[in-house]
Amino acid sequence: MHDPNRTPAARTKLLKGILPVSRASAVRDALAGVSLASMDIPQVLGYARIAGMPAVTGLYTAFLPLLAFALFGASRHLVVAADSATATIFASKLSSMAATSSPEYVALAGMVALQTAVLLLLARLFKLGFLADFLSRTVLVGFLAGVGVQVSIAMLGDLFGMTVPYPSSRSLAQLVYVITHVMQAHWSTLGLALAVIVAILGCKRVAPRLPMPLIAVVGSIAASKMLDFGAHGMAVLGPVDGGLPPLRFPAVTWQQCLDLMPVAASCFVMIIAQSAAAARVFAQQYREEVDTNGDILGLAAANAAAALSGTFVVNGSPTQTAMAERAGTRSQFGQLVFAVVVAVVLLFLSGYLRYLPHCVLAGIVFTIAIGLVNVQSLKDIRAESPGEFALALITAAAVVLVGVEHGILLAVALSLMRHVRHSYHPHTMVLTPVEAGKPWQFMPTKPGAMTAPNLIVYRFGADLFYANDHFFAAEVTQLVDTAPEDLRHLVVDAGAITDLDYSAARTIGELIETLRARGVAVSFGRVNPFLRGDMDRHGLTPVLGVTNVFETLHEALAAAGVRVSAHEPEPL
Repeated sequence: MHDPNRTPAARTKLLKGILPVSRASAVRDALAGVSLASMDIPQVLGYARIAGMPAVTGLYTAFLPLLAFALFGASRHLVVAADSATATIFASKLSSMAATSSPEYVALAGMVALQTAVLLLLARLFKLGFLADFLSRTVLVGFLAGVGVQVSIAMLGDLFGMTVPYPSSRSLAQLVYVITHVMQAHWSTLGLALAVIVAILGCKRVAPRLPMPLIAVVGSIAASKMLDFGAHGMAVLGPVDGGLPPLRFPAVTWQQCLDLMPVAASCFVMIIAQSAAAARVFAQQYREEVDTNGDILGLAAANAAAALSGTFVVNGSPTQTAMAERAGTRSQFGQLVFAVVVAVVLLFLSGYLRYLPHCVLAGIVFTIAIGLVNVQSLKDIRAESPGEFALALITAAAVVLVGVEHGILLAVALSLMRHVRHSYHPHTMVLTPVEAGKPWQFMPTKPGAMTAPNLIVYRFGADLFYANDHFFAAEVTQLVDTAPEDLRHLVVDAGAITDLDYSAARTIGELIETLRARGVAVSFGRVNPFLRGDMDRHGLTPVLGVTNVFETLHEALAAAGVRVSAHEPEPL
């Protein structure tokens, strides 16, 4: 039956980020797209500088890749183009394989984009959008802070007008070199760079909607052309190829493909995490559907377009998405207009980029980089969770000291380890009478804790699996060992347990037999259907006895001889 409310986008799964569109919304998004272009074009040029790529390839990232995401992606807000995090990830590896901005370097960057596109496509085919949840917000803050520090250091050479003989992956060596050679700085270059930095940071505070980076680019190009900065020792971009990007397959060797796979995997993780986070934030803000797997398909198409158009990995940028929202875009139609503006620049204005001083781009990039260090978020994490703050700092230090590629892998590992640590050593409690005539309450487990003269009600705060079953058994054994001799019943409150694996079932079965031999009967209360299915499958139900498995805690307490009406536990 035909559904009149079903749009063409719903049928084809294409243009979900654009349709439905009205004339009024199209005009609004078109004007916002032009505004976004004025703010974002200098940034993508700066991201190309971070990536070690020719400046024009930054513009390429905001053309075909942006169009590809608008066609295949699902988010109405996500801006997919060059991004500092992914640019830093692959630049740290590629700078050791080829000279930056060389044809070989460009080919290697294209292959990273193509491999990333393949990984994203596989993630879409197998519906792996949930992978976005495996990079915690804490370590993501730390990772981006580390990237900000590394990029800031990498820009010092251009800011001071000197050539630093170390790749971007060696941040400390770069920093030491600049400090020890500071007297060799080109002071006019440094003065212009500082003026750009102060102007951009000041404008963010007093007039955030003013496109100061664009003003800095246009003004410095005009001044450079009139005053011939290049002839006075100030480094400029030089000739920039104009026209639309040529379509070609990145030509690299098979061994280089293999060497680049870890880099592509790191970019893949960062793209999944950052893009999903940005898309979710703005979809929730406007009460729209979140389709992570649809966005992954769009990101795969965007990176494939990047690879074939001679540019580098693109990402759903939280910063640029926020800029688009502030500019007024409410659909991908605004991003399409942004791409049209980029095409105009490529066709008619690229010749002027040759006069752009390196130090101006470095100043723009420097302001982007320090913006990645979210001081307020770090303060909040420190105040609320010192342990997570330490993880964020470790991640940031790893990025600066050992490189971005290893930093992103460490970030994922730390996120998983923190989750596993909680599951390995979860919170446990014992139901305890706190005050006469008052309901019992669950209190943290300690030796000798009792619920009633012959009863212990023990709550385990995580699923039971091979890594924590011995902790469960050891703590229960300690409670029994330190209890009075009249202990007769141990009730396990299983309200937080939804899963039980083979190893845990065997450990708990042995524990039940041991306690039974000591005259202590074990029963489970608040057993949900998922846990009951695991208990039946692993043979734990017969060991316990069917009459010792209860759906509610009240039933378990009643079976242990406790008058529930007089001692009703507080709900959790």
